[in-house]
Amino acid sequence: MNLSAMRSILRSDLHDEDSGSYRWSDDELNRHIDRAVRDASLASPLDAKAALTTTAGSRDLSLDSLAGLLTVEAVEYPTDLYPPAYVPFNIWGDTLTLLVDSAPASAMSVNVYYGKLHTLDENGSTLPASLEDVVATGAEGYAALEWASFATNRVNAGGKDTWRDYLVWGEQRLASFTAALARQGHRNGVRVRRLYTTPAEPAVNQADNLQY
Repeated sequence: MNLSAMRSILRSDLHDEDSGSYRWSDDELNRHIDRAVRDASLASPLDAKAALTTTAGSRDLSLDSLAGLLTVEAVEYPTDLYPPAYVPFNIWGDTLTLLVDSAPASAMSVNVYYGKLHTLDENGSTLPASLEDVVATGAEGYAALEWASFATNRVNAGGKDTWRDYLVWGEQRLASFTAALARQGHRNGVRVRRLYTTPAEPAVNQADNLQY
């Protein structure tokens, strides 16, 4: 899926396929698609991992290099342990602070696991297949509401109530979009919590519980 393919889906669903008299320009549809992609990213970010390097004597790390950063899920420090060691952290602005007893004595590697914005452009997309139709639904809803607002109190070739039809249809599409994002967000939240669990409790020896 790329941006052109997504626009084609929107034009088909919006019945706007006459290239000689498009109701929405490519730029307008791109703007609505971008908005829907951002909404989808907030509900189900793209998983990413970055290796940052500490400064001797400091617990702080700059997050400036993490393009499209939405949320930090876990921080691994130090990075040469098995199983991996995840440490607590604070974020203020673009600075991540390791909440560890002692600041690193030298430059050390820190793995940051984070969620970032999805991309959808002419070269392709990072959206999973399960989100492609969801994004299309949201973008169609935004486009329909924009046109309904623009067409209010204007003479329309489709009839005086055309704007209202777009308004109702757009609201329905956005309601479906919101519900789909809520489901995606729930699944993503469960996945994250299960991915970074604390070490398991030691197995209980059932013989210790026998009563004599």
